[in-house]
Amino acid sequence: MRATAAGLAPLTLAFALVACGGEPPAPTPEAEQTEVPEELQQAPAPGEAALAAEGQGTPMAERVATLGIVNKRNSLTREIEMKPGETRRIDDVVIHLSACEKTAPWEDPPETGAFVQVNVNERPDADSDAVWKRVFSGWLFKNSPGLNVVEHPIYDVWVKDCAMSFPGEEEARSSSSSNSQ
Repeated sequence: MRATAAGLAPLTLAFALVACGGEPPAPTPEAEQTEVPEELQQAPAPGEAALAAEGQGTPMAERVATLGIVNKRNSLTREIEMKPGETRRIDDVVIHLSACEKTAPWEDPPETGAFVQVNVNERPDADSDAVWKRVFSGWLFKNSPGLNVVEHPIYDVWVKDCAMSFPGEEEARSSSSSNSQ
């Protein structure tokens, strides 16, 4: 619950400033891209490209997940887009996206999720050199953020979206637009 409250602090501040006639905070900075350490680079799993079964929607390799990341020390919130199998480093955090899923539009309740692994470069103690430590590996859910939480004192990661489509969506959209004309 702490991670959620910390993530809402910048939004609360922004709303308070706007309500009081103050200036809203500056726009979110772009994520700094740095090299992923070799020991954290992951080879694609065997058959990863064939994960999406025929007729089950967008193939996994073509999906795009939007993740949010916040540094709680300085309240910098960033948004990154990744494809499954991609690994990205932002400052002292390495995020690997294995998969992203979304329930079909006709299913209730709607849910969006992503399987991520989060590694942080940190010192075990004051006298040690920084080492990469895995702090999370699992599914994160947009509409159920409390189900799985990245528990770290500095960084928080959450799912914002998974861009994908399902069979029949295109026909439903085109027929509804032609009926409205």
